[in-house]
Amino acid sequence: MNSTHPIGVFDSGLGGLTILKEITTALPGYDYIYLGDSARTPYGPRSFETVYEYTLQAVRWLFDQGCPLVILACNTASAKALRTIQQKDLPLIAPDRRVLGVIRPTTEVIGDYTETGHIGILGTQGTVDSGSYKIEIGKFFPEVKLYQQACPDWVPLVESGRYLEADAAPVIKNCLDKLVEQSIYIDTILLACTHYPLLKDLIESQLTAPIQVVSQGEIIASSLNYYLERHPEMASRISRSENQGQIAFYTTGDSDEFGTKASIFWGEPIQSTTIKID
Repeated sequence: MNSTHPIGVFDSGLGGLTILKEITTALPGYDYIYLGDSARTPYGPRSFETVYEYTLQAVRWLFDQGCPLVILACNTASAKALRTIQQKDLPLIAPDRRVLGVIRPTTEVIGDYTETGHIGILGTQGTVDSGSYKIEIGKFFPEVKLYQQACPDWVPLVESGRYLEADAAPVIKNCLDKLVEQSIYIDTILLACTHYPLLKDLIESQLTAPIQVVSQGEIIASSLNYYLERHPEMASRISRSENQGQIAFYTTGDSDEFGTKASIFWGEPIQSTTIKID
């Protein structure tokens, strides 16, 4: 895809594939490159400095592949690295390119989903500790009350495929109970980790109250579509086809292992290429 100018989509591993899936459904004509940093996942427990360093390396690599626009389809990278990259690095290394995240588009609309004004956030420890959702939602919906719960066992549950087994239910329920115990008025739960959409049915089955569960994929796809409509100068720089664009998958880990696990997220087998970034 070196002769094209695709949209780059980056994640610390596999979860961003749930975002890319929704994006390609909404915008099928564009070309895409997906990069998963599987060799260094998970990002959640890592420091702000480390996540920033790794994310910047990935962004630079995607720029080198010709991407004029990069989406950080990772809540942890969006929380810990996006602002610094946008404000500090882009003006110096690529002032004509853009890097977008998944937190702001989500927080711009999530308040519209609740009737009680009480929203629960489920995410990695890194995302919860960053406070990004509280800060951003507070800007757009200051009247909304937020309750957060980190679920460190959920990502390995998904990537191992064990979420399909019977013993997964108690793991899901344990985290949900900790969240809903914080307020009986929670009527909306946001899945603030891109792995969690695969658990959505299981999550809903463990809820005893009428609470809606919201995934980010459709929100991000809609936001990207709107962004490209508002920025035709960027849209015109991205290569596209009349029907289906090209998608290339890359990983910093083992390509066979990545392909096997990625099929859980993508819904079908994919071929990936191993690359090194530093």
